Amino acid sequence: MNPYLEFVQGIEAGIKEAKKASVDATSPSRSGSRQDAGDTENVLLFSPHPDDECITGLLPLRLMREAGMRIINIPVTYGSNKERQVGRASELEEACSYLGFEVYPRSGFQSFELSDAVGILKTIRPRIVFMPHAKDWNSRHISTHFLVVEALEQMGAGFSCTVVETEFWGAMDAPNLMVEADAQTVADLVAATSLHAGEVARNPYHLSMPAWMQDNVRRGGELVGGQGGAVPDFAFATLYRLRKWKNGKFVKTLEIGKTVSMETDLKEILKWK
Repeated sequence: MNPYLEFVQGIEAGIKEAKKASVDATSPSRSGSRQDAGDTENVLLFSPHPDDECITGLLPLRLMREAGMRIINIPVTYGSNKERQVGRASELEEACSYLGFEVYPRSGFQSFELSDAVGILKTIRPRIVFMPHAKDWNSRHISTHFLVVEALEQMGAGFSCTVVETEFWGAMDAPNLMVEADAQTVADLVAATSLHAGEVARNPYHLSMPAWMQDNVRRGGELVGGQGGAVPDFAFATLYRLRKWKNGKFVKTLEIGKTVSMETDLKEILKWK
């Protein structure tokens, strides 16, 4: 008998059972509010669509819970289907509320312009900015990357922040950060993603998130840790590329890739030069 049959059947059965699950949007996730960190440091998530804040939101969620940072999601668009935009805005509010993220207020559903992005950067003065990487396949993800870069360029030489690039549709060639998630944190992200109900109804991609995060461990073990290196004993992880924006350009921050376990003090990330 194949000793892995029961293992694979358990995954299959788990997905079938999870399709029946529902989440109470009024009940925040475990530790769904940030710890008091005194002078709050702001984190901006430039999300191409509603749901990207959940899919790539592991590090922001941990920064909020463990380092007390304020997470502000910027919905760059509400999707191209105009009939769904009102619904997607409502779902976004529920998902972010569940996680403890804020949603930057928008007037209308038009896409963000460069002036909007620059205005937000000047108003919020973020410590960290998240955005998709330049080859994240989806056209809106790619355009969001270049929109944010152009906005950063307009901030002048005196502005600096940490920039973290995310991936989902297209894998990065050279991520330099692998962040671990435990089962509870993954479950919280899956639950929040499920609150984008209209989207997961047509494609239950929230149920594949754990498998995607498992595969990130496989890839990240060598892409981040080095070819042929030992893979950390993580069950789940998300990959990112961390750099500094300084003097109007990207500056290399990490000489070698880093893995961030659940035991890592995330406040140390803020000290990386």
